[in-house]
Amino acid sequence: METEVVVTKKGQTTIPARLRKKFKIEEGTRLEVVETKEGILFKPKKSIWDMIGAYSKFGTVEEVNKELDKLRHEDE
Repeated sequence: METEVVVTKKGQTTIPARLRKKFKIEEGTRLEVVETKEGILFKPKKSIWDMIGAYSKFGTVEEVNKELDKLRHEDE
């Protein structure tokens, strides 16, 4: 299903509610912007909270440590 959106003068647009709900995009969700052959792809970024926990299917120990190191450097 295709949906058309409009880009504002500031380069902003609205993600349709149906897609926000489907991909669990809420206020404050960080999106990764990827340039592809077909155009621009927006992907929700996994937060540190998505990656941790018993039997996490979202991140390995190495990925979690890498993300924690990145967050530490942002705080400096």
